[in-house]
Amino acid sequence: MKKLLLGAAALAIMTAGPVLAQDYPTKDLQGIIQWGAGGSTDVVMRSVTPHAEDVLGVDVVMQNKTGGVGAIATKFVYAQKADGYTLLMGAENPQLYKVMGLGDIDYSNFIPIDILARGVPMLVAKNDAPYNTLQELIDYTQAHPGEVKVGSTGPGGLPSVVTAMLQSQVDLPMTAVPYDGDGPALTALMGGAIDVMPAVLGAALENIKAGRMKPITVIETEANSVLPDVPPVTDTLPDLATYLPWGPFFGVFVKEGTPDDAVTKLTEAYQKGAESEDFTKLMDERGYQLMNISGDEARQFLDHWQSVTSWLVYDAGIAKNSPEEFDIPKP
Repeated sequence: MKKLLLGAAALAIMTAGPVLAQDYPTKDLQGIIQWGAGGSTDVVMRSVTPHAEDVLGVDVVMQNKTGGVGAIATKFVYAQKADGYTLLMGAENPQLYKVMGLGDIDYSNFIPIDILARGVPMLVAKNDAPYNTLQELIDYTQAHPGEVKVGSTGPGGLPSVVTAMLQSQVDLPMTAVPYDGDGPALTALMGGAIDVMPAVLGAALENIKAGRMKPITVIETEANSVLPDVPPVTDTLPDLATYLPWGPFFGVFVKEGTPDDAVTKLTEAYQKGAESEDFTKLMDERGYQLMNISGDEARQFLDHWQSVTSWLVYDAGIAKNSPEEFDIPKP
């Protein structure tokens, strides 16, 4: 009788395993957003997630956990169980933690559920600047070394990377002026405190359309449909194509080791969310490039982004560690 009961219990355990896996998720999920309320990452995640919830059949309770250039949220999720119930909703920053000395983990320690979209970088200038094209900016800067003031948000921020990218091709003796984010820097640009600002198209678009600043170039290999008359940077510096496409991105991740079934269901949910009409409309209106990639394609994108950006900031002298220390190959 005892053997019979043990056998029945074993059979129940074996048959229960697949059932439990198929039942995922059985409770609400937690979504940890790296940046504060109202920021680009927050807006993207709160736009796409309701559609993912419809597929999952449970709520994703989102929480903004700021600090450490996104490192606080990243470390928090990494410390949780790899069970698919805690999602990291983040931007590109963890891919620079190692070379910038901000941490020893990056997205290689996570599974990319979906890289949703990528921002398009661009150069904007104050309206009365004596240049309207990238070549004119280059010529003016070289003729007036140190006079052109460019906004910066600190080492590793988008402005510093775009500046490093440009300077890998041409001498641009500009003076960097630090600000606590692209919002204050763009305000300073409109007020004439600085002359040029590398920014995300989506953040600058409204002010461009309102005539408060002028576009110089988009950091792409082709024009963007939102600003079709603004030439891509490769028209002037064709060799920059090696680094492109490049830009800040937004993605949903889970800790490495999460069960395949949970990864599959989460990927399906966020892929459908990224296909929703209102999400694609939001991306179009903000000038973002919709990506909606996962699996090997997402990992290849992450590796390429890390390679390009790590070496750019290192060669520009703004990284604390060499990418070679972490086996990050040159692009």
